Amino acid sequence: MIAVRKTEDRGHFDYGWLETYHTFSFGAYRDPDHMGFRSLRVINEDRVQPGQGFSTHPHKEMEIVSYVLDGALEHRDSLGNGSVIHAGEVQKMSAGTGVTHSEYNHSQTEIVHFLQIWILPERKGLEPSYEQRSFAEHERRDTLRLIASRDGGDGSVTIHQDVSIYLTVLDPGQQVVHRLSADRHAWVHVARGRVGLNGHGLAAGDGAAVSDEESLTIVGEEAAEVLLFDLA
Repeated sequence: MIAVRKTEDRGHFDYGWLETYHTFSFGAYRDPDHMGFRSLRVINEDRVQPGQGFSTHPHKEMEIVSYVLDGALEHRDSLGNGSVIHAGEVQKMSAGTGVTHSEYNHSQTEIVHFLQIWILPERKGLEPSYEQRSFAEHERRDTLRLIASRDGGDGSVTIHQDVSIYLTVLDPGQQVVHRLSADRHAWVHVARGRVGLNGHGLAAGDGAAVSDEESLTIVGEEAAEVLLFDLA
């Protein structure tokens, strides 16, 4: 079973310095029918104007994964981390017992475009931690590249939940196949372009909840970038 969530059905706010889309309920956007999927709680697509950003704010008991599509995101946190996340890089922050951080557009001239993903942790009271990884385009092109996982395998960042996150950059006509175990589910999010998912057409910003499917075939209908979440 595949249930498609179209991009225009997402929550949308434009604050001038920030344009944001919410796949699931977040902040001022509340939709009781879309509170998350399995342990996946948030997918926010953010575009932040040059030099602007989120001032220091707290998080607790959440696994937070950020993926930069364009531009560069500057990060600072109460753990002592200060870094710049560039396009193609993944950041993971386990908020655990509590952490504060800030995020700003590192550029004074270009918009930063990124996805912020929240995943419910498998248990509370974790020690806060931080990781950052870069994945070259050739690692992501026309294949499913593991970027985040429970055990940090294959150079992925570690998340404290039974979730594996894959990323693919597809050329037109190319396809990837992912097999799901009988007790697994998936969420597919199209970051850019257009794809076919088991016969369903998905455009940029669209998502799809997947259950009771043996495999997923994602075909690039045009140049595309897609995230796939394999969830318990």
